Amino acid sequence: MNFDNKHTKIISEFFGCDFSAPSNNNLSPGQTIATLVSGDTNNDSQSRSLDEPIFKQLDATLGIQPSWSKRLLINAQSETVLSKGTFKEAIKTHRCLIPCSGWYEWRTEGDKKQKYLFSHVNDEPFLMAGIWYAKQSNNEKLSPEPKQQLVTLTTAPNAKCAEYHQRMPVIILPQYRDFWFQSSTEQLAPLFEAVDQQYVKVTAA
Repeated sequence: MNFDNKHTKIISEFFGCDFSAPSNNNLSPGQTIATLVSGDTNNDSQSRSLDEPIFKQLDATLGIQPSWSKRLLINAQSETVLSKGTFKEAIKTHRCLIPCSGWYEWRTEGDKKQKYLFSHVNDEPFLMAGIWYAKQSNNEKLSPEPKQQLVTLTTAPNAKCAEYHQRMPVIILPQYRDFWFQSSTEQLAPLFEAVDQQYVKVTAA
C-alpha cells in the first residue's frame, strides 16, 4: 500500500474534514496509517456538536494480533468477515476507509520477481475498506503510537488483478461512501465484490 500526499486535498474536500498524511511509498505492518471514520464513532449522536464534521481522521497502526495468533494479522477476507469471531463485531460498528494512492503486488516472472503498482487510471486516490480496533495497552499514556489498530478487507480479484495475485483489496467507490458507513452488515455484500478493472492501472514498480 502507498499514499502520495498530493491526494490530501482531494480527500479533505470529499470527506469535509482536515485530512493530513505524509507520503509513504511502502506502508507496512505496524506502521501508522491515516484512515477516515464516521464522526459519530461513539454511537452517541447527542454528544456531537453541530460544527463537528460528519467524517474525521483516525490514525491507526496496521495489524492486530489476537491471542490465538502467533503473527500480526493485516487482512480480513470479506467472504468470512461477517462470521469470524475476530472480525464480526468490528465490522458492525468500526468500519473505516483508508485513502491510498495504490497498492503493490509481486509476481514471479521466469527466475525473478517483479513488483507492480496498482493505481487509479485517473490518478485519483482509492478508498480501501477496513475495520479498526481500540488498542489494548498498559502504557497508553506513555506511548506516542495511535490507540487504534486496523485490518484491511480483501476479496477475490477482478480479471486484470488476477493476473498478478489471488486477492485484492476491497475498494469502496466514492459514490458508496455513505452506504459503507451507514448500512447494516446484511447489506454489505455488494461492496465486497472486486472493483471493476476499468478503474485499475497496473505498472511495473
